[in-house]
Amino acid sequence: MSIKTSDLRSASNRSGRVVLTKSIHEARAKNQQTAFLCHSHKDHELAKGLQVLMKEHGWNLYIDWEDSGMPSTPNKETANIIKTKIKTTDWFLFLATGNSTQSRWCPWEIGFADSSQDYEKILIIPTEDDYGNWYGNEYLQLYKKMDNGSNKLTGKSGYAVFDAGTNSGTWIENL
Repeated sequence: MSIKTSDLRSASNRSGRVVLTKSIHEARAKNQQTAFLCHSHKDHELAKGLQVLMKEHGWNLYIDWEDSGMPSTPNKETANIIKTKIKTTDWFLFLATGNSTQSRWCPWEIGFADSSQDYEKILIIPTEDDYGNWYGNEYLQLYKKMDNGSNKLTGKSGYAVFDAGTNSGTWIENL
């Protein structure tokens, strides 16, 4: 299973109606989960859509291009800011798309997260495009994944986190 890119695009269109938390400190004061979003900048709309979906479930996502302190051209300072944000957020989310799996920065970011974040706090968000293509490299299958979930007993549906290779998950609002 994966999250459809069309669902992320649809959520992106709701971004004007969702009030986003301005900082990690503000999110923590509101008892929100915080996460660093690893993604390709080519997937701007998908990243924005995921940010909206997560906000609707009480999470705050840090997206680097929204950070006014980020240098305009990637350099050593960029890497240091990214390292700090990965360390100071509760979670690391990897938006797996064709673009992010081909990116030069995304593998570096998940490698850093793997060495500095608790394994349990790294989540992969696999995506599926309009043609049914799923995105993710072998190494991404080592981590938990966030996906659409449903419980036939309760009728509940939404987003849940699943351990690698299992079908039982935890609703994201319960993490």
